[in-house]
Amino acid sequence: MNKPLIIGITGGIGSGKTTLSDHLRREGYSVYDSDKEARRLQNEHPVIRQKLTDLFGSEIYTFEGLNRRVLADIVFGNQELLLKLNNIVHPVIREDFRKWIDKCVNEQFVFVESAILFESGFIKLVDKVVLMTASEELRMHRVMKRDGSTPEQVKARMSNQLDDKDKIPFADYVIHTDDNLPMIDKMKRLLKQLSLIKITKT
Repeated sequence: MNKPLIIGITGGIGSGKTTLSDHLRREGYSVYDSDKEARRLQNEHPVIRQKLTDLFGSEIYTFEGLNRRVLADIVFGNQELLLKLNNIVHPVIREDFRKWIDKCVNEQFVFVESAILFESGFIKLVDKVVLMTASEELRMHRVMKRDGSTPEQVKARMSNQLDDKDKIPFADYVIHTDDNLPMIDKMKRLLKQLSLIKITKT
């Protein structure tokens, strides 16, 4: 059984991670969306539900699942509570990812998209890191257009993520998305570089 090369895709909010991931999926590559899976596990995993209810109160869950807005209001600006939240959720997500990897047999590459690849500990589970970057101004514009967020809301979310300058030393590939080069071209260039590394390893 061949072990795939595990590639982490990270970057600040609005940097282009999801666009790259979508292109990779269309090309037939498996991509684990850690944010999407976190939402699923926060709703479905009994241990997470119990621990979050014990910590934050029963009002954070409705019949539809986790009320993310209420939870965000509770932890906003409180680093201690945010750390406790992450310590509950992140280990479960990492274990879910390990199980997902076990199903990806005989694939050359698999990818995991995570805005907090470094902060969550996912960095220990990947072979290579792709860092997506863009100017803060452009990222804010993208997120406000996408989510209808205010500048203050976007800045608050950015404040919980490491700066690019702190991530670049640990990245194997840096993809700047400020230019007008189509993402599909950036993806093809990345896959070509990854293919060379895979050949070297085998």
